[in-house]
Amino acid sequence: MARPCSLRRRAVLSALLLATAISAEAAPTRDGATSPAPTPSLQRTAFPPGTLSGLLELSLGLAGGLTLLAIVDRYRSRRAERPGSGSLAQEVRSMRRLRIGYPAGMTILETLREQEYIETRLGSLGMEICWIPYPSASSLLAALSDGKIDFCGGGGTPSVFAQAAGQTFVRVARERVPDIQGQTILVPEDSPIHNLLDLRGRRIAFDEGSSAHYVLIRALQMVGIDYGEIVPVLKPQQEALELFRRGDVEAWVVWMPYAPTAARRNYPGRSIADLPSILGEEGSRELPTLYYAIPELVRDYPRVLKALLEEVNEAGFWVNKLRLEEGHSLARGGELDSQELATLQQRVLERAILPLDETALGSLQRQANVLHDLGLIPQRVNVRDGTTSLLMRQNWTY
Repeated sequence: MARPCSLRRRAVLSALLLATAISAEAAPTRDGATSPAPTPSLQRTAFPPGTLSGLLELSLGLAGGLTLLAIVDRYRSRRAERPGSGSLAQEVRSMRRLRIGYPAGMTILETLREQEYIETRLGSLGMEICWIPYPSASSLLAALSDGKIDFCGGGGTPSVFAQAAGQTFVRVARERVPDIQGQTILVPEDSPIHNLLDLRGRRIAFDEGSSAHYVLIRALQMVGIDYGEIVPVLKPQQEALELFRRGDVEAWVVWMPYAPTAARRNYPGRSIADLPSILGEEGSRELPTLYYAIPELVRDYPRVLKALLEEVNEAGFWVNKLRLEEGHSLARGGELDSQELATLQQRVLERAILPLDETALGSLQRQANVLHDLGLIPQRVNVRDGTTSLLMRQNWTY
């Protein structure tokens, strides 16, 4: 079905039609005679074409059309200034540049960047797209608060620390199924540590305020070790990696891409516990992966945000599609059972990301309460606060 003409296009057509009508009215017939005069009620003086009067009449017609065009443009400008009005193209022209931050190992955002979905959707309208890597979700949220980026994704735990610290950001969406296989607790190959109970009194490296921080807390709680009975070594992952290699720490709590997943099978160290063994089936619900934006993007550019989230979902569909293809290959080799394959097939049929809901916010609130009870954040926070969480209905057209 053809798209309707815009007001501007209609104005141009009106001007052309008006000029054509004037010319046609004064045009001679094939035998050189002028056309029959119209009925008296519609009769008007028609000047011969090519005469000064004819040209003046044609000019007046064009001027009328251009005047109509100017009126339409003025109407559209005033309409664009009213709250709630406008279009995606207008928002793109106003915003001009979109800066997206991403942590290494966040599959959907890396796929979004590689496939250039945003560049196709918004770049074609004139938006400049900038991709900026960051080492962790904590650093991403700090960059959001400082106005260095406009949008990012990462774990939910850092947002609790960021909110407690008074940083400025808005949670805007969550992944339906976070990738929890990358969360693990590593020890050196020759370490005497063989289980979680052996962590008491050990030097353990992790990124402060990260999801790994919370995973360690839950792991210690599971075996009855008080948080004060370990020696925390608070280092970003790249620095912790060097400490781990040198043997300066006895354990390391890591997330993608440093965990020994399929992509890191040759990484030194062995796992004594991972997220499924610590949190069980609740792991994906208790540690949501979220997407964040600056308040201005949410408030002033809702169509840009909506388009951005739709393309994030498209990247998620691509990731799930590739995982399903890999699953079929593994199933043929007997490495994947029918239930696991059915789960992958179901994910391809579902949205990859969802609006914030009680499941995600409830998990974050439980984290906030635990962190405050341990004295790790100075005050209780309400993650349902409308200034930090987008709770309105998000009408995404996937």
